[in-house]
Amino acid sequence: MTVTAVPPVTGSPVTVSYARLAEAYAGLLVVEHSAHEPSPRGVGWVGADELAAGGPALDAYLAWDDAQVLRDYGQRARPDVVASFGLHRYAWPACLLITLPWFLQRRVPRLPVSQVAFHRTQSRMAVHVAEFACLPDDPAAALPGARVVPDEEALREEVRAAVAQHLDPVLAGFGPRMRRGRRALWGMVTDEVVESLWYIGDLLGEERRAMAELEALLPGSTAPYTGGAGFRTLEGPDGRELPTRDRASCCFFYTIRPDDTCVTCPRTCDADRIARLTAEAAPIAS
Repeated sequence: MTVTAVPPVTGSPVTVSYARLAEAYAGLLVVEHSAHEPSPRGVGWVGADELAAGGPALDAYLAWDDAQVLRDYGQRARPDVVASFGLHRYAWPACLLITLPWFLQRRVPRLPVSQVAFHRTQSRMAVHVAEFACLPDDPAAALPGARVVPDEEALREEVRAAVAQHLDPVLAGFGPRMRRGRRALWGMVTDEVVESLWYIGDLLGEERRAMAELEALLPGSTAPYTGGAGFRTLEGPDGRELPTRDRASCCFFYTIRPDDTCVTCPRTCDADRIARLTAEAAPIAS
């Protein structure tokens, strides 16, 4: 297996991955803080621990989603739909904090909710990485905070555990507002893990490797995650292979726009997927 080459360790052991993310994707900037720097608070910032608490900070956070739906679609969404949108908009980038360093550097940071804050309008996440897992031959294995695991499967287990450690408390905060059971909530997490890294992998020119890594990470039997990565291939009109998957959860966007479904939504038939994927890949006429 080929792993993306990275420079020697500078900053935290995962700084290189966060820098690669910023270069590839303008929608998220990860800012690292040292142990003595407090997690940012104030206008626009919300701590992951505040979202997990499910109180006034979560109310204020979801008020943004409620206003956005009304502004953009001219109607109000159900409260559980608003909460689903809000969770997605946090969990998608939060998963990348863990999965991208694993994908690029074979390093898995542990990020409890006390160490992460989110500024959605500036597309920023502030983190403090104190602990991480790595393989025995990693130059970072001797660094403070390193936890060495024996092999690739053990490292995948670290990824699953790190995502669960971070998002389980967050689900506890959002859950009562979402009218979904625990299995459905973990279906959302499964989708966020898969679709965020799949998307960034494509931007990095490594879509196929990202898909293969995600299949190994989530084969479908790794509780509490619901289902697996679940990739499959459709054939385009020109014979080209078009990768897709069926989501394990529903974002409920159909309650606002019934005919406007995600390309990976189980409600989207394969014929529509092929048409949309083919159109997205078509060159723009000059």
